[in-house]
Amino acid sequence: MLTGRIEKAVQHSGKDKIPKALKRQRKKRPKRKDQKGLVGTHMKLQRLLSLTRQALDTYGLIQDGDRIAIGVSGGKDSLTLLHALHHLRRFYPEKYELCAITVDLGLGNMDLEPVAAMCREFEIPYEIISTEIGAVLFDIRKETNPCSLCAKMRKGALNEKAKEMGCNKIAYAHHRDDVIETMMMSLFYEGRFHSFSPLTYLDRMDLTVIRPMIFVTEADVIGFRNKYQLPVCKNPCPMDGYTKRQYIKDLIHKLQEDNPHIKDCMFRAILDGSIKGWPQALK
Repeated sequence: MLTGRIEKAVQHSGKDKIPKALKRQRKKRPKRKDQKGLVGTHMKLQRLLSLTRQALDTYGLIQDGDRIAIGVSGGKDSLTLLHALHHLRRFYPEKYELCAITVDLGLGNMDLEPVAAMCREFEIPYEIISTEIGAVLFDIRKETNPCSLCAKMRKGALNEKAKEMGCNKIAYAHHRDDVIETMMMSLFYEGRFHSFSPLTYLDRMDLTVIRPMIFVTEADVIGFRNKYQLPVCKNPCPMDGYTKRQYIKDLIHKLQEDNPHIKDCMFRAILDGSIKGWPQALK
């Protein structure tokens, strides 16, 4: 059962049931090191909700009546976002609806039933889009650096389905480390100081992209996954772990050995950097 503090955090009504997906594990587990320098520290739901709400309030990401599509890859980040927005809507002052969408790249067997089960438990409509993006990238075009094109194709399919489902916003599960890594990639490979915004309007699709987890670190996400045993789906992409982003991630880890606070410094520089496209903080 969840602790009293977590029950208070989600503010269950009398008829709400504690979700099976978040039942507390009785057996203590040691800290897990999933990636270089990232130790899962068993983040509680209460902290996740606090950091997510901080982003929502700071940048006005959600308004009353929004219908939000969550892009769910099946990885730890998107499943954490699914939990955050589901539980926040129980007490967040702006009322909103959720649906979830997965773009299947067609790269092989990917068991999404645990994700579907979670969405059924949360009463969130869930759609899986079957595509041949993997075949196009690796068999037809034989791309050696497919990540950018893959992202464009995935986002295109996601946007169309979101509009079909009556959504006006799409939530991506980018976290604080993603913000920092994107800035470094932009600096190294494009020669400019830039990172994606917490709020982006897509005028062609009349959709707004929001990133509610920009104040959540990747270590926090790993800790949340460890604590609540999220049903993470293995990434079938053959490029996983061999990208420019992975190179930047490893580089930042090396820099942390000399300066343990370097991520905090870089993130502060981004927040204070007046980056084009970033909304002004409301709080």
